[in-house]
Amino acid sequence: MEHEIRAEYEEGVLPHEDTPVKLWHMTRVGTTTAMCGRDLAPAAATQSADAWGKAGAQPFCRQCGVLYLGEHPAN
Repeated sequence: MEHEIRAEYEEGVLPHEDTPVKLWHMTRVGTTTAMCGRDLAPAAATQSADAWGKAGAQPFCRQCGVLYLGEHPAN
């Protein structure tokens, strides 16, 4: 299954390139629901799953990280 990282923003804030990211989440490609169950904005910024664990994907949702590791133990 393919994954990507998607941004969560503060409540009521519309995503655009200058919007600060509250938290990054792991999603399955083509969906806006994080692995932790949080619904994310369809227009939210995304990153490749390869960015997981790197500075550009911080802060990262711990629950998404645990669930992602459960599916990809070699990462």
